[in-house]
Amino acid sequence: MDKVVEIERIDLVCEVNNTDHHTVQNGADRLIVRRGQPFTITLHLRPGTHFQNGDSINFIAQTGPIPSVEAQTKAKFSLSRFISRSSWSATAEASDSTVSLTVCSHPNAPIGVYKLILDQEEGVSLGEFVLLFNPWCKQDSVFLASDAEREEYVLCQDGLIFRGIPKRITVLPWTFGQFEPGILDICLQILDESPNYISDAALDCSERRNPVYVTRVLSAMINSLGDKGVLVGNWSDDYEDGVKPTVWKDSCSILRQWSNDGCRAVRYGQCWVFAAVACTVSRALGIPCRVVTNYGSARDSNGDLVMERFYNEFDENIANDSIWNFHVWVENWMTRPDLTLGYEGWQSSDPTPQHRSEGVFCCGPAPVRAIKEGELTFKYDVPFVYAEVNADVVEYIKLRDGRVFKMGGSTTEVGKSISTKAVGRDEREDITHNYKYPEGSEEERRVYEKANHHNKLAQAGEEPGLHIKIKVTPDMQIGSDFDVYAELKNNTMVTKSCRVMFYAQAVSYNGKLGETCGLGEFTEMNLASTEGGKVTLRLEYAEYSKAITQDRMIKLLALLIDAETRDFYRAKKTIILDGPEIIVNILGVPKVGQNLVADLALQNPLPEPLENCVFTIHGANLTDGKPITHEVGTVGPKELAAAKVQFTPKLPGQRKILIDFASDKLHNVVTYENLVIYE
Repeated sequence: MDKVVEIERIDLVCEVNNTDHHTVQNGADRLIVRRGQPFTITLHLRPGTHFQNGDSINFIAQTGPIPSVEAQTKAKFSLSRFISRSSWSATAEASDSTVSLTVCSHPNAPIGVYKLILDQEEGVSLGEFVLLFNPWCKQDSVFLASDAEREEYVLCQDGLIFRGIPKRITVLPWTFGQFEPGILDICLQILDESPNYISDAALDCSERRNPVYVTRVLSAMINSLGDKGVLVGNWSDDYEDGVKPTVWKDSCSILRQWSNDGCRAVRYGQCWVFAAVACTVSRALGIPCRVVTNYGSARDSNGDLVMERFYNEFDENIANDSIWNFHVWVENWMTRPDLTLGYEGWQSSDPTPQHRSEGVFCCGPAPVRAIKEGELTFKYDVPFVYAEVNADVVEYIKLRDGRVFKMGGSTTEVGKSISTKAVGRDEREDITHNYKYPEGSEEERRVYEKANHHNKLAQAGEEPGLHIKIKVTPDMQIGSDFDVYAELKNNTMVTKSCRVMFYAQAVSYNGKLGETCGLGEFTEMNLASTEGGKVTLRLEYAEYSKAITQDRMIKLLALLIDAETRDFYRAKKTIILDGPEIIVNILGVPKVGQNLVADLALQNPLPEPLENCVFTIHGANLTDGKPITHEVGTVGPKELAAAKVQFTPKLPGQRKILIDFASDKLHNVVTYENLVIYE
């Protein structure tokens, strides 16, 4: 080298660079930049040192424990006249005692923590920086053209997750908090704890240039099966040694607990918690991500795309295939150079541990378009996600004497009202059309044939034969007693002698049945041709309160038996009991650093006292990165629980404050308020 550049100090100009690279919400105490986009640092030279642009000055940027040029984890580059958008490059502008050094990474460089070195003598460290995926860069494989979509799917720190059932979709506000203090380091730590890194760190760090690879690692590492993953799944209703999945309202609490506890898996999560944490980590690393809910989500255990469901008389499913009331996964936005053109864009990835892929509990990324087109050979795990939204359902009843009857009137539909939060609005966007062609269309039939799937149930209008359906009233508030009805119709030419069994059972969101909480007598009735009938079932709080789970779901089942032919007809409906409403008033001037007060109230709807009542509030840049709780104690029947909770906004902008109420008999009551915080 011709000349040694002597440097007194280095200014990484973090605030300016992080603002330019859309990472300033992480703070300005370290340099965090995105791929394929220049950043500028200032070198303050020692007195007497001269810097000339023509000098042969070389740099090294490297990441990972075993950096190598071949693996693309080490880049060597010299000063040039122009910044290149297709390789590592640098330019410089010198004044008397300072040099403005502009560096730009390769748009396909591995993400991670980098060292920037001036390649002279033993090497002079110019500092460390974190390199992330860049949805703002056209050459980056996660490029997203729409500014509004980048704002929602990369920068937005809160969102809405949809649950419930299609006719009663409920909203869970969630704080993703991807820019909260320490979260980016934890997200990088997740990559470093993966079995891939532990078995071959050099290869793993090299593969981190590819968002397909990173998404697949995250899908495995968000659950704890088979690795040091973040969350343990639990659908048993026994959460004594951990946190009930419905208690979580933000990702940061989970990620911090995992990291602080020596990477021991946090207990417990269910599908929406796995998906929300995956969304936080994806957005933190720069991969656009959204949380998606599928209603009537099938789990096809043998891969034949047919859900064969065997029941005994009490509707207990005695087969391995199952249908969840809803299931939640994520979609990540990226190109797919490993597939033919046309399958870039949204990719489904499911971090809930229910499927082994290449021996590991992970699922995806599967191109959403491949699911729609029935391209089951495309990577990764397309058949599993295809079945979740498309499997046919054939149902049988197995009597105690071993006889099996195929059931008429099967109403189960798979893959309905596939939902995500709308861009820039607190509304639901229905994206079912991304996953499947309209039911019954020519394209849908073509796709089914391609997927070797010939079992579509015929669904027409009113057909001949016996029919049964369940009707409910709109007012089904928890704490009240109410009636539900089974309506019968005889569309045959003759009088029918029928037996009807009508009962209610507690059920969880994943379809797991609990205790019976309402049982009608076996009703016998004669129905003349074209005549209808009605059976009423009374659901009483004293009974259902002992059976229902935190999901507040009850499954109604009516079984109609033709006494003469022994044909079985079945109707079923899942209902969700309405919880009480939290009334919220935000008091104070919404300015950075000024105290605000959330004035909260909720009426106890139950005919008995609520013990251990607690309000919790939480919001990114509002509650200092952690929930604020306020204990209320005991609240009598129909009395008000009230609290005033103080919080102090830290940053300006559009924010969501999440409010949660919990008690011994009533929890999972949530709401949110949108706030605009001013400087």
